[in-house]
Amino acid sequence: MSGTFVGMPVFPTAAREALGNAQLRHNLAHATGTIRGKRSRLVEEVTDSITGDSGWEDLRLAGAGVKEAALLGLERELLRLEETLTANGATVHWAQDAAEANRIVTGIARRHGVDEVVKVKSMVTQEIGLNEALAAEGIAAWETDLAELIVQLGDDLPSHILVPAIHRNRAEVREIFLRAMKEVGRPAPEDLTDEPAVLAAAAREHLREKFLRAKVGVSGANFAVAETGTLVVVESEGNGRMCLTLPEVLVSVVGIEKVVSQWEDLDPLLRLLPRSSTGERMNPYTSTWSGVTPGDGPQEVHVVLLDNGRTNALADRTGRQALRCIRCSACLNVCPVYERTGGHAYGSVYPGPIGAILNPLLKGIGTDEQVDSLPYASSLCGACFEACPVRIDIPSVLVDQRAQVVDARRGHGVKSLGSGHAAEAIAFKGAAVALSDARKLGFGERFTRVGLGAARRLGSLPVLSKWAGARDLPPAPPESFRSWWERTDGGRSEGEGR
Repeated sequence: MSGTFVGMPVFPTAAREALGNAQLRHNLAHATGTIRGKRSRLVEEVTDSITGDSGWEDLRLAGAGVKEAALLGLERELLRLEETLTANGATVHWAQDAAEANRIVTGIARRHGVDEVVKVKSMVTQEIGLNEALAAEGIAAWETDLAELIVQLGDDLPSHILVPAIHRNRAEVREIFLRAMKEVGRPAPEDLTDEPAVLAAAAREHLREKFLRAKVGVSGANFAVAETGTLVVVESEGNGRMCLTLPEVLVSVVGIEKVVSQWEDLDPLLRLLPRSSTGERMNPYTSTWSGVTPGDGPQEVHVVLLDNGRTNALADRTGRQALRCIRCSACLNVCPVYERTGGHAYGSVYPGPIGAILNPLLKGIGTDEQVDSLPYASSLCGACFEACPVRIDIPSVLVDQRAQVVDARRGHGVKSLGSGHAAEAIAFKGAAVALSDARKLGFGERFTRVGLGAARRLGSLPVLSKWAGARDLPPAPPESFRSWWERTDGGRSEGEGR
């Protein structure tokens, strides 16, 4: 595994390789099953605690309403956020894309002459490849979230929004700590075991020297309150709070969709997020910061407001709802596709159902085969919508994006769609010919039984195996629908004339 998602294969290819990893499937099934159970109990608790009300569903509606209102007034709320942050002593930067955001952050680090920074877990900095950009300037970025530390020390890639190292078990983590910690700082103790408390203690000792030494900290934000110029980070370990308070300089990279209008808007979101992500009633640590406070915390605060495709996503009338996402990962934990393939198959820092729609929205459809394969990485079972705390209708967006992929590649020839999509395109072309003429359809129906038999025999051929290899073809019906209609007069004489 390399340290970057660049050059990842299309989803079907990556998923096929992941399905062959029994250890990966075992780790994912155990972890996602545990999280699903905890979340389900707390969702029921919310519903049961409110007499005469729908409880959890009302909370979902409130969270979705807060995020939707902020998106509808995004320009106004962002300008207000800039105004309040500046009044609080922070310096606000605007970044159109990843390259501009990376230039801003590396420029700040260079001006302070540092060769390392500490980071609180931040998906948006992974989205823009900030660690790699800093490394190119000779600046090391140390991840301080435990799961992110495991991924970094293992020269691995994150595979889950909330638990980036979910694909690793305790024995693998112990091996990584013993091998890698000594190469970049305080080594792990020689008698290290795979007990969670022992592993956490080793990580704590390893990170402590980095916290105390670093002059620059880098963070993201879960939410940004326009009314007060306040950024919010929720976490479970307290390492993020160390990053936010100990360094002299703090740089926060924030996607523009994270803004909410007012402080009260945090109420439903901070109740939905921990229940949906970790199955807890509240986060152990919720940190807020609003610019500079003399003598307390960082004395230089920068906030980089990042677009990187978000305004294009906002223009997509069906897909824009994906910008409501609060990165809880509930959709991943209930997705049968994610549970079997893991996150690396999605080729992005945003895996699972939300990644399948968010990546095409941010990067655009019709320009990259890997991105265009993601809307097909779903069974459309609808479990992701049922679990989403802000009611993102992911199945509807997936269907809309599949249509966009077909339209974007129309006229390019079936080969440009990739092998899996090519077989599907051929099938739909055949269906279009048959369904365009009643006589052709009737003629084809006579050969249904023969066609299914031939398909079973030919399913092992390269063109068909990608589709037929994982599916069971149904038996042919005893008669066609049209024959049944003619025989029974549309069901009015069912049972007669047999």
